[in-house]
Amino acid sequence: MKVVNPLLERCFQLIELLAEEPRAFRLGVISERLGLQKGAVHRLLSALCGMGWVEQEPETGFYRLTLRLAIMGQRVLLATRIPDLTRPILQRLADESQELVRMAIVEGERLTWVAFVQGRRTGLIYQPEMIGRVPLPVTANGKAFLSTLPLADALRIAREEGLPQPGRFGPRAIQSIEALAAALDETRARGWGMSFEEAETGIAAIAAPIRPSGPNTPAVATCSVAGPVMRFGADDIVRHARLVMQAANEIAAIWPLRSAQTESDLALASRLRDEFAVTS
Repeated sequence: MKVVNPLLERCFQLIELLAEEPRAFRLGVISERLGLQKGAVHRLLSALCGMGWVEQEPETGFYRLTLRLAIMGQRVLLATRIPDLTRPILQRLADESQELVRMAIVEGERLTWVAFVQGRRTGLIYQPEMIGRVPLPVTANGKAFLSTLPLADALRIAREEGLPQPGRFGPRAIQSIEALAAALDETRARGWGMSFEEAETGIAAIAAPIRPSGPNTPAVATCSVAGPVMRFGADDIVRHARLVMQAANEIAAIWPLRSAQTESDLALASRLRDEFAVTS
């Protein structure tokens, strides 16, 4: 049975909340979102401020994360070599599609944006903020990821995240578990996911899962092409889908380089642990 220190768990819940949006939160909002008393939240915030993870705006008294977490996350990401390895592939996809290309990495049961390349130089350019988690039921990336999981797991994750409230996303956003199940069946059958005015009004996207361990395994990441719906006609969709799947397969082919390094690190850690046990 998993045992988690309640204080530690609340600390991380607080950090995750502050990381959801690029703005500062007032104490009352944080308390309400976490379901904790203001006094308990204030003590946590004071401790995190003292450690340099959180800062309080002097003008408003609102709280926000410092850059310390972002810097550490960037160091970890760079250490995996994923940005260096995938950048040429994403750049080529952006050049060929002439649209915004994005990559998201699976973290547990969620997706987080980690990279983007803008392929459009003139005309209407789609350039959204890429902060926080990827909404799974309404995005092409989310459907691409969920389609690689057993349906029961995918629907459980969607229920836990919560289906979108009317008006929060695009006009075609999925509103029921049944509709999501049907969309995931379609995504699984064709090998790529699509969002057409679901995440945002006037925006379409196509995404493919990145599956380095084979076609019948869960995705470790996704990559996508997104832009205005006026540039996503039938022919464009076919072309973008082909390009995105090709890019996803190329990234999957080089992803084991990271896995090999991880296995090497684990083997070294195990050997050192055994040597320490012998000497002690």
